[in-house]
Amino acid sequence: MKRETVKQAFITSIPVMAGYLVLGIGFGILLRDAGYGVPWAFCMSLLIYGGSMQYVGVGLIAGAASVLTTALTTLMVNARHLFYSISMIGRYKDAGAYKPYLIFGLTDETYSLLSTGEAPAGVDVNLYRFLVTLFNHCYWIIGGILGNLLGEVLPFSSEGVDFSMTALFITALVEQWLTVKEHRPVLAGLGCTLLSLLIFGPEKFLIPAMLLIALALTLLRPSLEPGKGAVK
Repeated sequence: MKRETVKQAFITSIPVMAGYLVLGIGFGILLRDAGYGVPWAFCMSLLIYGGSMQYVGVGLIAGAASVLTTALTTLMVNARHLFYSISMIGRYKDAGAYKPYLIFGLTDETYSLLSTGEAPAGVDVNLYRFLVTLFNHCYWIIGGILGNLLGEVLPFSSEGVDFSMTALFITALVEQWLTVKEHRPVLAGLGCTLLSLLIFGPEKFLIPAMLLIALALTLLRPSLEPGKGAVK
């Protein structure tokens, strides 16, 4: 069973591998351009493991940002994790010793893989989820180290590299739209985000958008639950 679980987890993680290696390389290049080498790339990828936050973190480190500024920026950038991770509570409640790492490693892409369907038949479910999370984490670390090394030996302009995170989020959105029949949560998220952007502007819209999305999803939840009018 363990061998089959490892195999299925790796197969499931392959789409993320392709994205994380490229995105990790982009992060590593930006970090090298800022003057920070492989140890920084490894430690940030291992301990922070937040793609968009690591991209932002390069600027924070290079600009010697204060602890308060870094904390507030991290909250704004990663606040979305507070909301979509709630839907994983039921899946992770019996994960045992795997639970702390599953919580730590719940990135956008890992969430996309583990939230849209059940584990393949014939595998240890908790081990499968743990391995998918671990494989994705390893891809990100490897990408960051490779990018840092490439940035040292192949100097080139890194302008526009940070847009790769935006491209990945768009890809994840399209995948969710195509694989899930219920589109109201996505539409609610887009509507709340656009409304907040218009009212608060591009510099301050993120937190209000997260709060509005949480409220909208809370109001929609009764109709989304199986047996209460939800579209399966």
